Amino acid sequence: MDLRKVQRTSSGTFFVCLPKDWAEQNKLERGSVVAISETADGRLIIDKEYDAKPTPQIAVVNPTPHLDREIIEKYLLGYDIIQVEAKERISLSERDRVKQTSSRLVGLEIIEEDQARIIMQCLLEPSAFPPEKILRREYSIASGMHRDAITALIEGDVHLAKNVVARDNEVDRLYFLLVRILRTVIQNPGLSERLKILAIDCLDYRLVASLVESIGDQSVQVAEKAVELNGVKIVDELSRLILGLHKIVYDSHECALRAMFSRDVSLAESVGDKKAGIVSSLHKIKLDAQAQPVEVAPRILAAVSSIERIYDHSVDVADLVMPRLV
Repeated sequence: MDLRKVQRTSSGTFFVCLPKDWAEQNKLERGSVVAISETADGRLIIDKEYDAKPTPQIAVVNPTPHLDREIIEKYLLGYDIIQVEAKERISLSERDRVKQTSSRLVGLEIIEEDQARIIMQCLLEPSAFPPEKILRREYSIASGMHRDAITALIEGDVHLAKNVVARDNEVDRLYFLLVRILRTVIQNPGLSERLKILAIDCLDYRLVASLVESIGDQSVQVAEKAVELNGVKIVDELSRLILGLHKIVYDSHECALRAMFSRDVSLAESVGDKKAGIVSSLHKIKLDAQAQPVEVAPRILAAVSSIERIYDHSVDVADLVMPRLV
């Protein structure tokens, strides 16, 4: 750390001299203009390239068995352009994988293609996507999946169950988008200011987004059990018990996310208080499920286990809630 003494002119203007090494390294001369901006926590940022156009970040990927994972990795790391290049020719199966992967990533479009190269560019403007807005949308879809998965299970609605499974792709797309935005925010203090999110909050957003994505995954597990039951409806008493458990769990993640956005610690603590009701409901359901036909009972118990894990994720979200710093 280079400490500098604040000085003051006779007219009352405060000034601090810039480090000579830094000024020479950045080719500043007498009369050069720099931008000074203030962060939310009162620090000043000096930017010598305030009017420079950012240079696109380019990543080159070679076709491998892990091609899709490598494309996703570069997207999450914030690369603007991702080029898939082969020595001779990109096969049809590899092209399909590239197209399927790009369709899973918001804003990533194929802009150029020939026999040996596919160029994708992310057309998003990060400042247009506030993290809180993305997280709210991700949760809205995941919570709807949870609700509909339970309805499909109880009513034996296979069509609705398959619809729940299909919606998981959109949750994944929003999760990947949020991770990309958060990583960009951490590397760009100016963007942090524009989006009104502190870098210290980015980790919590990432964890909550991951937990919400897991709520969607567990809802898919419930829906898949409904598909396996192939239209079998749950008997009335067991149906009532499952709905009771669902209500407690659904209220839990609703409270957890509201507490997250509002920094309401009391509301967050109420999520853990629902544990006794969860344990009681699970005990009654397991006893009742054991009396069901052998082709039904294991699937119901597996679905109920997924519902329990959704509650666990809700508790994890609530545990991240801390009072907002003033």
